Amino acid sequence: MIATVLFACKSSSSTASTEATTLSTKLDRPTQVAIKGNWVLTNVSYAGSDYIKVTSFDLADSKCFIGSTWNFISNNNKGTMNLNSPNCTAFTSPIVWSINNQGLFVLKIVDPGLKSKNVKSGYLLKVAGLTDNSFQLIDNINVGGQTKDVTYQFQRAN
Repeated sequence: MIATVLFACKSSSSTASTEATTLSTKLDRPTQVAIKGNWVLTNVSYAGSDYIKVTSFDLADSKCFIGSTWNFISNNNKGTMNLNSPNCTAFTSPIVWSINNQGLFVLKIVDPGLKSKNVKSGYLLKVAGLTDNSFQLIDNINVGGQTKDVTYQFQRAN
């Protein structure tokens, strides 16, 4: 009998907000404006996805993010994320986001009743493949001591 090993991993991009601000406080406004609007997360991909379970943003299995809707408002760097996969627990939250001039997407998930300035941790992801209708956010996870990429594919909503 062949045994399949399932590793539970979580995003390693969790970072203190002080770390995020030391990277760069200058924002990439043109990229932020390009991302503003409504988006659907259409795919999550990573090496070993058939065998490895990834918990994204310390919230849910990465596959639960497929079909989620995201709204990015560029003039105040706020927005919302809405997980609505039928096989997963529904989740909606305000977010605060920005893109620094190093191409890193800074994401804070704001718990209900909490002001964004009081959120002390967040996530750093790389922005890639930006077009008028799609982009990717790339996260890093640790699998058995090795860093692997998790790619979140977004498509502009109609």
